This record gives sequence, structure tokens and C-alpha cells, in this order.
Amino acid sequence: MIRWRDGRVRGLGRSWPGVVELDVELAGDGGGCRALAYPALVGRPLPGDRVLLNTTALALGLGTGGYALVVAVPDRLPPDPEGPGHLVKARYTPMQATVLGADEQDSEHHALLRDADGVAAMPVVTADLHSALPAVVAGVLAERPEARVAYVMLDGGALPLWFSRTVARLREAGALVGSVTVGQAFGGDVEAVTVHTGLLAARHVLGADVAVVAQGPGNLGTGTPWGFSGVAVGEAVNAAAVLRGRPVGSLRVSQADPRRRHRGVSHHSLTAYGRVALARADVVVPLLDGEFGALVRAEAAVLGERHTLVEVEVAGLLEALEAVPVRLSTMGRGLAEDTAAFLAAAAAGRHAARLLE
Repeated sequence: MIRWRDGRVRGLGRSWPGVVELDVELAGDGGGCRALAYPALVGRPLPGDRVLLNTTALALGLGTGGYALVVAVPDRLPPDPEGPGHLVKARYTPMQATVLGADEQDSEHHALLRDADGVAAMPVVTADLHSALPAVVAGVLAERPEARVAYVMLDGGALPLWFSRTVARLREAGALVGSVTVGQAFGGDVEAVTVHTGLLAARHVLGADVAVVAQGPGNLGTGTPWGFSGVAVGEAVNAAAVLRGRPVGSLRVSQADPRRRHRGVSHHSLTAYGRVALARADVVVPLLDGEFGALVRAEAAVLGERHTLVEVEVAGLLEALEAVPVRLSTMGRGLAEDTAAFLAAAAAGRHAARLLE
């Protein structure tokens, strides 16, 4: 189940909050590879260090897995952790780690979240893919530059938020006020047990005006109607509604995906919003041009049986997307290759911002 390799660090590459990139020489004439280390878990490797690697995702050629992952620096172990926190994430795996959850008793925020019963009509944008996050944020800020946007990361993709250069760059640019990691995901500015306490933390701890809920980088799909990690989007709609938020559904749209089930409106969106979400949401239908725009509107129409379809114009959003401080990429396609995908997400952000008025 795991491809184990032994290696030695030849040099250090890029780094961003929570992550350091390594150039590693593999033992036994195995060549070299790029690897990622999370210093909070394994310590900070240095040139010359021996490292134990998991190369499974690298060998499988996964879209987000172009790295080996450092499991340990066995000859120079990090010090034992100090401080409070008994919330265990990645539970019962060899890499399980304790974090301080905002909702646990040792947290300074425990009383606040214990007594909080809702998110005060905060718009909550739900999206299938992590790649939608910067586009949603761009749409919000294009409409309301002063809005405070928080990211609530589900555990359907990468578990460590540190893996996301997108989040690191958005935080650095001031486009996000912070992040919350929920479920088995970890590494956010705030940790929480469930998407419910994650949304409460976004509102009451980070002071967010708008929350964006999506899985981390990477997603799992099996080509079956129900076997995809984005099904959690429907549950996020339910959580937002239970907490008296304003759920805003961002459609997964593509004009370039070679798979028919994802062209136009993806079957992921039709299933998550049409079958899983039991609460009513504002599902945003972007007013795209031409035959493709007509196709999107026609395919989204079925969702009007249980949701409020909100048509949102996209004028000016392309310029907002071009100004985003991160590289836009969805399933390997950039803004020029799949413009509709990003416009649809940005339109959802625009609608969420208008709900603040």
C-alpha cells in the first residue's frame, strides 16, 4: 500500500508556510526526485540528512502528487511537541498528530464556540474543487474589496493545508483573513472537528464576512455517480443552512474537459446539489455567452426544483481573475484553456458579496 524509499537530501528548493521542497537522491541507484517535508511533523531536513520517503503518489503520477513525501528524518528526530491540544488528526495512521482545536476545552475559543449557535446569515460559498477557491475569492473582492473572506478546508483532498501554495499566497496577499481545517484536514490557522464548528470558527474566531468551503488540493473520483469526494459539497450546504448561514452553491463548469460528464455542468455539481443537499441554497448560474452559456443554463435548470437559481452576469470578472495573485489551474488547465470554470466560481463569489449589502 505504501512505496517506501530511502534517500539523502542533496539540496533545498522552494518553501512556503508549513512546507519545504527538497531535492533527494534515492538510495540504490534509484535516481533523484523532488520531495516535500512538513517541518511541523518531521522537523526541517537539511542537506546531507537521510530521509525516509513515501513515493506512492509520485509513482502513480497523481495530478497533485508530483512529489515524494518525507515520513521521517530518522537520524535527527524533531523535539517532542509542547503546549495544549488533544485533537488528533490523521487518526490511527503512522503520521497522526495532535493539534489544538478551537472547539476543544483547552482552547481560548472554547467558550465562544460552545455558546455560538449560528453564523448570523454569513454567506457560505460551497465549491467542489480546490481550484475554485481563488476564483471565488476574486469574485467576492471584485464586488466588495473590504470583505473578510475565510477558507474552510474539507478533508476530501490533501489533508495538510500546508500543501496548498494557493492558500499561502492568498494569505500573504491579504485576500484571505485565515483558514480553518476540519475533519481529518489539518494545518489551518484554526483547527476544528466538524464543518459546523469550522463555519462557526470562521465567523466568530476569524471574523469572516464570507466563508468558502471546499476540499484541499486533489480530489477523488471513480467515474460513478456517488463515488467522488466532492459529494461533501452537498453536506456543506446542509451545515451552512443549519447554522442559519446563506448557502451559495458554486457550479463546477467546464468548456474544455474531455470527459462528457464534466463538460457543461459537471455531474458532481448535479449530484451534490441535486441529491445530497437537503437544504435550499442559492445556486449561481453564470451568464456565459453563446451556445456554451445556453448549455450551462439548460443543464443547471434541473437544480431549480430544490434550490433558488440565481443568474449572475460575468462582466468584469475576467479582469478580476487575471489579477489574482496565484496561478489559476483546474485539472491542469489554466484560465485561457478553461475560462468558464473560473468565471462560474467567480460569479458565485460575486453573488455572495452582494448578499452582504
